[in-house]
Amino acid sequence: MHSNFIPRLVISGLRGGGGKTILSLSIAAQLKKRSLKVIPFKKGPDYIDAGWLARAAGSPCYNLDLFMMSPEQALGSFVEHAAGADAAIIEGNRGLFDGVDHKGTYSTAALAKLLHAPVILSIDCTKTTNTAAALVLGCQKMDLELNIAGVVLNRVATARQEAVIRKAIDVTCGIPVLGAIPRLQKDPFPERHMGLTPFQEHQGIAESIQTVEDIGGEYLDMDAIMAIMRGAEVRFEGSGGRGQDSFGQVNLSSGKGLRIGVIRDSAFQFYYQENIEALEARGAEIIEVSPLSEDSLPDIDALYIGGGFPETHAIALADNEGFRGSLMQAIEKGLPVYAECGGLMYLGESILLEGKTYPMVGVFPLRFGLEKKPRAHGYTVVKVTGENPFFPMGTVLKGHEFHYSRVLNDEEVDMEMAFENQRGRGIFDNKDGICYKNVLAGYTHLHATGSPEWVDGMIKSAEEYRGAKALRR
Repeated sequence: MHSNFIPRLVISGLRGGGGKTILSLSIAAQLKKRSLKVIPFKKGPDYIDAGWLARAAGSPCYNLDLFMMSPEQALGSFVEHAAGADAAIIEGNRGLFDGVDHKGTYSTAALAKLLHAPVILSIDCTKTTNTAAALVLGCQKMDLELNIAGVVLNRVATARQEAVIRKAIDVTCGIPVLGAIPRLQKDPFPERHMGLTPFQEHQGIAESIQTVEDIGGEYLDMDAIMAIMRGAEVRFEGSGGRGQDSFGQVNLSSGKGLRIGVIRDSAFQFYYQENIEALEARGAEIIEVSPLSEDSLPDIDALYIGGGFPETHAIALADNEGFRGSLMQAIEKGLPVYAECGGLMYLGESILLEGKTYPMVGVFPLRFGLEKKPRAHGYTVVKVTGENPFFPMGTVLKGHEFHYSRVLNDEEVDMEMAFENQRGRGIFDNKDGICYKNVLAGYTHLHATGSPEWVDGMIKSAEEYRGAKALRR
């Protein structure tokens, strides 16, 4: 055990869409430009912002969420991944105090206090002046234990507006204004229905990252921001060693020699970095696979299909009959497959888009369509009530779901379901986790830090399948 000092900063706002992502990216890019080792984190169940943060910082981004993981797990993950970094940048989600109830439970503020991290507030200044100071003062008064260390003004229209707001915050709130970002003529990160366009599908990634780096250099007081970041007083006790779980305990069960496939491309891109690293920490080799560019499935012991946007790649996925057939053949032979959301859709019978039907793998007799509004959006709690290849009966798992797709089948689907939803919508009838042979697919996304049972299940299933393959030879 040794004492770790981690320079750190939480970036938050008053609401979602208030400009905190561009601010977080600008700070991360500027710190990287100064040749600092930057480890970014995203608060909440988010893949897209996390992907952009990783690109801006030049390091993997990790997620911290106080619903899906315990405070001890979240703190342990933060210390493990940020140990040795020159800077840890944590982007919040929604508004500073927004949570699941009126108390702000699981909020960005709660995470900032857990990490003993100073907070910089991004304030959207659209059509306001002195009221901006009132909003900042309200946040200060809301929780006196929270360290709101500074403010960055966003979407500023004129120099006069900026001067008035700066003076109001200085006099009323007594904290510094650390920068003022004008209203941008062109958004470097256009949004789609689930938020920012994922960097995997974005045209001009380097140009967008250069834009936020320039924004940080021109409009932010980076010296003052770095001083706040380095002024975080609390040091953390912990080894910070890799290959350990969030409690610092070495996991002795090994997956050495296992080959676990991960379908990862622009169609399937929603993966928590921690999930991949947890498999690697157990000794597994990650084999990245793409049904967009490969003709067949490689020799693997298990397959993980994350979420993404199969609907935007429906033509290419449907046209690749070789890969779909190869995957189906492997599943019939017992290949363990764990699939989430977009992965569930890919394993279904078809996707209906604008009146056209696109065939998918066909493991499940499910036909999917897309709605204009979310069909489900929020945290989930599922209890394992059905036999499945990955989780023991009675296990309770916390995750999240966010999707616009729905099952179009009118008739009842006679297939085994592993999960009973205690919170969340699931596939249908408050059930999730549809099963066939060694395949489990559902809408719930799980995070390995809060659900270590997922890692155990993947390793166990892969080992059993590898053993069965050896007997067949």
